[in-house]
Amino acid sequence: MNKTKLSRREALGVMAAGAMAALNAQAAEATKRFVTCGVVLYPWDLTLKDWPERAAKAGITTIGLHAARRLDVLVDFVKSDDGQKFLRDCQRLGVQVEYEVHALGTLLSRELYYQDLTLFRMDEKGQRNIDFGCCASSSRALEIIAEKAVEYGRVLNPTTGRYFYWPDDGYQGCFCEKCKGLNWSDQTLLIENAMVEALRKHLDPKATLSHISYGMTLEPPKSVKPQEGVFVEFAPISRVYDRSIAERDVVLGNHPLEPKSHEGYLEILDANLEVFGRETAQVLEYWLDVSRFSGWKRPAKILPWSDEVIKADGDAYAKRGIRHVTSFATWIDADYVQRFGAPPLAQYVAGLQG
Repeated sequence: MNKTKLSRREALGVMAAGAMAALNAQAAEATKRFVTCGVVLYPWDLTLKDWPERAAKAGITTIGLHAARRLDVLVDFVKSDDGQKFLRDCQRLGVQVEYEVHALGTLLSRELYYQDLTLFRMDEKGQRNIDFGCCASSSRALEIIAEKAVEYGRVLNPTTGRYFYWPDDGYQGCFCEKCKGLNWSDQTLLIENAMVEALRKHLDPKATLSHISYGMTLEPPKSVKPQEGVFVEFAPISRVYDRSIAERDVVLGNHPLEPKSHEGYLEILDANLEVFGRETAQVLEYWLDVSRFSGWKRPAKILPWSDEVIKADGDAYAKRGIRHVTSFATWIDADYVQRFGAPPLAQYVAGLQG
């Protein structure tokens, strides 16, 4: 009799201990400056076979898989034996997986130009053009894009519920009568609103979708409001990395689409946060991007690194209420590690988390 009562007490004790451990884990998570501390890789960077293990050991929460233009590249990878092993390893280690890609040219096939010109953007000369983007005022174009976003999302299914279907590099907007009064971010947001609505209806009622602040879409939208579930992803590609982005007086180059200083970047970030909110906002940085520091030319160069810069950058983003941060880490592959040794993954996380 006593033994039975003791077992029940023990069982209750185990349950209480488990509940307390869960609460402690939640409390520890809440005290982290950044809930997401991720990296973005090409599938071929996974020639470094133990990337999931390295990420988990360093405290990296999330690996985003990237392709420059084609969603099919990621589909082929995740369906392959290597891709399936990568996904299993990440699941076993508690590393989240996302997919970040310039997708618009895939979601609206350029071949449809020969069926219906009005799906595509009008250029400044009044000609329909298939080079980039679409006509954001075409309900049929938005319908096709949203349907394809759902179709690809069934395969490229992020474990976080966060989707990233970016405009193509070189994206330009439409100058038709309905679109020409909208800035590029307004036009892009019309497309994203249609996608997030479809994703929530057909795949995940809590799905969220990135609006990337980058290039032609750096400036926030002015006329179109984001649907619930659209979050801003800020990507300051032309900043410098030997000084913190918090150093406002840093003067940058003359890239036609980018700010001329760190101050300009911070003003753009703050303006976007006012539109999209802070809790869901993500910063997409380049601290670990070997491809960028190599001028996107092989062979890769060794990654420059500054603990002081990463810490100051983390401070600058955290004080704005941002909880999600990731960095391109492309070209950190087996060849890179063989030539230069282990990358500073633990330093990256420690610096950000303060």
